[in-house]
Amino acid sequence: MVLEIRLSNFFSIKDEVVLDFRAANIKSANAKALKNNLFEQDKTGILKTLIIYGANASGKSNIIKAIRFCNAMVFESHNHNENTIYNFIPFKFENYNNKPSTYFIRFVLGEIEYEYSFSLTRTSIITESLYYYPKGRIKEIFTRDERKGKSKKEKYTFTDVIKRPFDVAENTSDKTLYISRASQMDRDLAKEIFNYFNKTFILNYLGFGISAIENITNLNKQQLIDALKIADSDIEEVKIKVLKKSGKNIHADLTSMTLKVEDVVQDHLQIKTYHKTNPGVAFDFLTEESQGTIKLFFIMLTLLDVIKNNKVLLIDEIEESLHPKIIEYIFNLFRAGEKAQLLCTTHNTQFLDLKKFRKDQICFVNKSMTGATDLYSLYDYSDFRDTMDLEKAYMQGRFDAIPIVNDSFDELKSLLHEK
Repeated sequence: MVLEIRLSNFFSIKDEVVLDFRAANIKSANAKALKNNLFEQDKTGILKTLIIYGANASGKSNIIKAIRFCNAMVFESHNHNENTIYNFIPFKFENYNNKPSTYFIRFVLGEIEYEYSFSLTRTSIITESLYYYPKGRIKEIFTRDERKGKSKKEKYTFTDVIKRPFDVAENTSDKTLYISRASQMDRDLAKEIFNYFNKTFILNYLGFGISAIENITNLNKQQLIDALKIADSDIEEVKIKVLKKSGKNIHADLTSMTLKVEDVVQDHLQIKTYHKTNPGVAFDFLTEESQGTIKLFFIMLTLLDVIKNNKVLLIDEIEESLHPKIIEYIFNLFRAGEKAQLLCTTHNTQFLDLKKFRKDQICFVNKSMTGATDLYSLYDYSDFRDTMDLEKAYMQGRFDAIPIVNDSFDELKSLLHEK
């Protein structure tokens, strides 16, 4: 599970922004009624869902993009060579392109809390560190600072957690994260951390690749069909035939997530669906089902895996091609889960409702006069009472995170060159 994420100097993010999944101490009647919106970890309330609102071009997607990039660095950087230029852009103004970008994540793995962080430029890793709390007190696992000298012993410090740590350090260039190389070199804790980022922190609906579909059993296939039925689908049966073994998961460009459904299925699988109206007639999944049905199929496949296995899901613009009722269904699935978590962005204001979400679950982004993205929580507005109309207040600009649109009749006439 994720407790906290901090980012600075990625894309439109200039100064550090903080996403905090640790629940605030809210004692209102609405918050008490929303007990299923959080779970407890070591006597601390943890939020199951965080929602980010903001105007177009305010930086919502850049927050998601930055997290995707940083997580992907953990499970991809051991493949980087000396010519690698990292696929992100630092904040472009105020000379920030010459400053390091930073990532920090606090998470729980195997009931133990970890803090992992690194900083980098577009061409090299600068710092990296990993700490944990094995008995409730913080303990260093390793630190790294490439600026401290030329030798690995000057750059790195280790405790006794990782076996033969300097063997790994000697094989870690300034293009590669140490934790990534240590996992490749079969160090147990590093493999656990690697698998957390690779298999537990799901970066999009299609982040699972092809293997999740290949491995559908009759049991979870029926669960998938039942989940689709709850969403008002009339699909009664799904049959999947493997045409070609992929050999590995298929991953998208993790900064833009450009992978399409067809990229996952095409040439690898044959999927046939059967409908309630005439269960004897097969539909070819890719060519005869609607785009909405195809998307819902993959969404539900991923959601069931995420929620049943207490994973973390990251979604930009959750409402894309989905009816608001389906979005609410997704939110309700996370409420019904045990410890699965969702971080998403949306423009759909109907969820700005304090009978559906706690104040600390709702975040806003706004772009400052300098072009930098600022992130803040509804909980920061202590004067906003539960009895107020949150959606109306948002649309009126109470929290700044809306576009300023001058669409008066005269302005539109002038735009269209009419008199």
